[in-house]
Amino acid sequence: MFGDSLSAAYGIQASQGWAALLQQRLQREGYPHVVVNASVSGETSAGGLARLPAALGQHKPAIVLLELGANDGLRALPVKAMRGNLERMLQLSRDAGARPVLFEMRIPANYGAAYGDSFRGAFTELARNAHAPLVPFFLAAIALDPGNFQDDGLHPSAAAQPKLLDAVWPTLKPLLAKPK
Repeated sequence: MFGDSLSAAYGIQASQGWAALLQQRLQREGYPHVVVNASVSGETSAGGLARLPAALGQHKPAIVLLELGANDGLRALPVKAMRGNLERMLQLSRDAGARPVLFEMRIPANYGAAYGDSFRGAFTELARNAHAPLVPFFLAAIALDPGNFQDDGLHPSAAAQPKLLDAVWPTLKPLLAKPK
């Protein structure tokens, strides 16, 4: 898993984050997969791209979950650069024999419709062009309730983490080897 603070369990115990909950679900349901969470709080797509080759070589994953781009958007970095970074990450994952899964990210409306539409559209376009599964915006189920977030209003609370996993599971499950 390559992500930012949303996947790194920022502000909560790592064991409460959706990545840890994913590992628990996999074990409970008999799947042989091991979750390696290489997420870093504050990570941009450029940072992820810089770190990905070493991680692919070290862990030799079957599936790579790419949950990046939110920090690019929050910093109003050029969408074209983010798209290029993510496209390269999708290709590097494939070249390493892994199945990449891209997460759709969105940014707050105050960034403007033009930037927001371009930002969101980049994920759909990338997934389509790369024939990669796309996890629909996984904060959608919690985004409108401030009670689902920590005091900073950006990072999901521990109580909201199962909902994040539930948002990812329908896209991920069909890609997994059959459980034991």
